[in-house]
Amino acid sequence: MLNWLYNTFWATWIRKVCTVLVVLAVIVPLAIIVPGRLGAPDYCEQGVERSAGECIGVNGSGYDFGTREIREVATAIGRENERVVEQEKDDVVTIAMMLPLQPKSEAERRQVRSELQGAYLAQWRANRTENKPLLRLVLANPGADYAQQEKVVDRLAEMAVSKQDNLRAVTGFNLSLGNTRRAIDRLTNELHIPVLASRVSADEIANPDDRGGRLRYPGLARIIPTNRQQAAALANFHGGLRDAETVLVKDLRPNDIYDDSLAKAFSRPEPGPPGPKDQPFTSPGINDPGDTGNDFTTIGHNICESDAKVVYFAGRPVHLRLFALKLSEVPCHGKKYTVVSGSGAATLDRYMSPADWEKLRGDDGGGATITVQYAAPGHPDAWDVALRTWEKQQRARTGRTPAVGERPAYLTEPQDELRELRRLIARQAAGDIGPVELEDSRTMLVHDGVRTIAAAVFLANSQAVGTVPARERVIAQWPRLEARYRVRGTSGWICLTNGGNAYDKPVAVVQLDPGTRRVAFVGLGWPEKKPQPADCAVPSGTG
Repeated sequence: MLNWLYNTFWATWIRKVCTVLVVLAVIVPLAIIVPGRLGAPDYCEQGVERSAGECIGVNGSGYDFGTREIREVATAIGRENERVVEQEKDDVVTIAMMLPLQPKSEAERRQVRSELQGAYLAQWRANRTENKPLLRLVLANPGADYAQQEKVVDRLAEMAVSKQDNLRAVTGFNLSLGNTRRAIDRLTNELHIPVLASRVSADEIANPDDRGGRLRYPGLARIIPTNRQQAAALANFHGGLRDAETVLVKDLRPNDIYDDSLAKAFSRPEPGPPGPKDQPFTSPGINDPGDTGNDFTTIGHNICESDAKVVYFAGRPVHLRLFALKLSEVPCHGKKYTVVSGSGAATLDRYMSPADWEKLRGDDGGGATITVQYAAPGHPDAWDVALRTWEKQQRARTGRTPAVGERPAYLTEPQDELRELRRLIARQAAGDIGPVELEDSRTMLVHDGVRTIAAAVFLANSQAVGTVPARERVIAQWPRLEARYRVRGTSGWICLTNGGNAYDKPVAVVQLDPGTRRVAFVGLGWPEKKPQPADCAVPSGTG
């Protein structure tokens, strides 16, 4: 063997030269390429890097981040982006949807699909008006629990100063967590990028409307009532509950500012003698029940011995579901409870199994003992039902049926907007985006959020030179979006305060209906105890 190798590759000087040249031709490129490859990022798709088992980054070409449920809507977004850039290359601004795009549970993946559908439908509508600039929508994945948000914010910072991207707003933000707050803090305070929070409700991610001092998050606008406002709306809806009739069950898990904020909101003073003390528990994770079922059984027995009939629950949907089921198992002399929670429960029905529904229905012969009710940001039945209720009240008061022109615009305009959205979905004019489920309010609310961004961009453009307004000009329009420039949302009027908060935006009080296994609309709750002003002008003293 050695003789063969020698004779083949090294016996003569010609063979020696040929062998050396061949070896160099193979080794030199490897020496250059391999080290670079070893240190180079592993990309899932253009602009999206594989990191800690997730695909982190920003993409607007139609990439679905490996999440099957969003494939159709992601493809539709990519197609619309391509059309926009081809049509108006220099008159385009970018909006980023920043939210975890690779959730593990089916319920969460459907939630993401609903949110992306809302954003896309708003983009599609805005791009077919006479307004400029056109909108490009990109998806920004910060990873589970926003744990890798720093990498994404770094990329968004580059896009904000890029003449090619013209990033003019970041929205999404569907979880009130410490990482979410850090991302919004950097985007607004350090990078001066407009942010619109459509889903996070924690009071800690909001600018107080105290009319004094510098804003906590300059450039932040929100269209969902805060937890404090939701609690006020629920209290106003239910009327004067006494302290002895209520009890608070709260999750103490660290770094979940939604739970903490909701617990504080539900701790508002109530009249009468003191009621039962708070009932805390600590869950292991947002979507992990752990052994909380044992805690809930014990808590249920303690509540049974009190006069409480309304249970305020400050926790996530996974734990709310389990608590309601465990409370229904506690025999308590026929006592019935209403369990009340915040907007984080908006997709609670998607966590319910057929057996869960039967248990809430009380088909063991004892009848239903638990009513699960919460403040949703919107509901597709809200405006039709609210208008029928208003007309009934007017007939009782005046003895006649009110004319069409007498109906309040704060009900009719959102009703018209929702009808337009339904028609767009039914006709599939915007293409195939997968099944649309309006009942969870996510499609409606995120749609309204992107519509609000579009309104600010168009208004800024009308006052600027050129069709791509500066970020500062977009930020300056947030407090202008009231009265004449109010946003007519499917979830209600959006009239922003000087702090960027939606003034007196109603919540849809909804409850689980075990009979239909759906979320049923109950009524509207108003944070300020009464509907918004007729012209949606924000009153003085509100920020």
